[in-house]
Amino acid sequence: MKRLLTSALIFTMIGTSLIACSSQGDKAGGSTNEGTTNNTETSTEATVYPIKTDKKLSYWGEINGNLIGVKPTHDEIPFFQDWQKKTGVSLEFTAPPTGQTKEALNVMLASGDLPDMIEYNYLGDFPGGPEKAIKDGYILKLNDLIDKHAPNLKKFLQDNPDIDKMVKTDSGSYYAFPFIRGDEYLRVFQGPIIRKDWLDELGLPVPETIEDWTKTLTAFKEKKGAAAPFAVVSKPRFFNESGNGAFIGAFGVTRGFYLEDGTVKFGPAENGFKEYLSLFRQWYGDGLLDKNIATADTKSLDGNMASGATGASVGNAGGGIGKWQPLVEGSDPKAVLVAAPYPVLNKGETPKFGQKHKAYASEGTVAISATAKDPVLAVKMLDYGYSEEGRMFFNFGTEGVSYNLEDGYPKYTDLLMKNPDKLAPAQAISLYARGSYNGPFIQDKRYAEQFFALQTQRDAVGIWQKTDADKYSLPPITPTPEESSEYATIMNDINTLVDEMTLKIILGSEPVGQYASYVEKMKSLKLDRAIEIQQAALDRYNKR
Repeated sequence: MKRLLTSALIFTMIGTSLIACSSQGDKAGGSTNEGTTNNTETSTEATVYPIKTDKKLSYWGEINGNLIGVKPTHDEIPFFQDWQKKTGVSLEFTAPPTGQTKEALNVMLASGDLPDMIEYNYLGDFPGGPEKAIKDGYILKLNDLIDKHAPNLKKFLQDNPDIDKMVKTDSGSYYAFPFIRGDEYLRVFQGPIIRKDWLDELGLPVPETIEDWTKTLTAFKEKKGAAAPFAVVSKPRFFNESGNGAFIGAFGVTRGFYLEDGTVKFGPAENGFKEYLSLFRQWYGDGLLDKNIATADTKSLDGNMASGATGASVGNAGGGIGKWQPLVEGSDPKAVLVAAPYPVLNKGETPKFGQKHKAYASEGTVAISATAKDPVLAVKMLDYGYSEEGRMFFNFGTEGVSYNLEDGYPKYTDLLMKNPDKLAPAQAISLYARGSYNGPFIQDKRYAEQFFALQTQRDAVGIWQKTDADKYSLPPITPTPEESSEYATIMNDINTLVDEMTLKIILGSEPVGQYASYVEKMKSLKLDRAIEIQQAALDRYNKR
């Protein structure tokens, strides 16, 4: 209770400071770092690495989940040791407690004691967005610094105007060194997964339509004795985005906001969401879903897959098929997991939605704090990840240790793929390189080609790519700080309501007929205003 009260007090303090700073009427990006990367003729001198300096910078960021329980601090991870050697810049690391990144950031901001560099999702998780972080004096506007001291990132953005449009705000502010997925292949990695050996045994094809799925899951229950034919993780949100996104899409909607002919819509308020609720209510009542699906976490899902209680789920090519294949083989050596296409209502249709990320991912981006001791040195260090040498290092690590060049192809060594300490490839790669998770660099397709060691994993990407997700998904829009604050308040209430509705209707405590009353409640909570804010942000994005 004390911790909750403390957190609440800190949030209140931060909220008050945000409002106070907003009321001063500062122009966006009121720091001294003016100008934009693409419309200036300033020459940028290339940095020679390693940089000769005795200065030490401080760096704040979480440790990747693959390394939890493997290495407790950044200082013990070979990648971060080598990053300092290759750039010539010594770093003092601080990591927030696992699972408490937002709370730790808020405490740090309230204290006023900021490190030189802060790794965080400013677009998705910072109250008021990146422009607010700049206005309130937490991070620097990077336009001039990138223009003068980051030639590698500057050139990449000049050569890729579509991505350049994504990594800045409506007012043209660059706020962080971005994580870029450098190939289409890297942008799809999640979808439905199913036991192919069970399908073959039962004489069933890989399901394509909702009708196929109902027939298949029923067979898994009745003929394979599966206690939880279909199961997904429901943490942190009931049915999670992955769990319901794969099947909601068959009804023409998503769990969140999406585009329809240039207009922003909110899935749970559209009729397709009611159809989805009806389907999953039926499946739950018929025992086709995990009976504990409302509270299922990663551990319980892994257990269901390993025991043969579950024959289908939604997951990643790496963390799903790659993790579960050895688990299912443990109880059945003939077990095979494969990808299934995103479901549709009618055979032959192209799925409207599916998991597909944009080239720019706002997670893992690194900003420079407004109190940084030497912003120029920080920029030069971070620019390394966008150089040819830096891109190789971030994706593959150190040549001769974590990879070797074979006919020009950077191939991971056995230290990563057959780790002597019995670490999984995902863990070993994360020790020596950063290709498998977000950060300030450009991700390389060749990392994934090796990370997906199984042919079923590589096939999965091709299967899951066959959607129209690009057409209907929103780009990385940025509401104004004022809009963002209002939007966050509205959507906090609406998301709580949608979770309540989904849970009660699917588990059978309320009839499907109650859906209409929930839509009315959404409107009373100012859903139309939230849509208006999203539409305005989209319109501004399209004018960038």
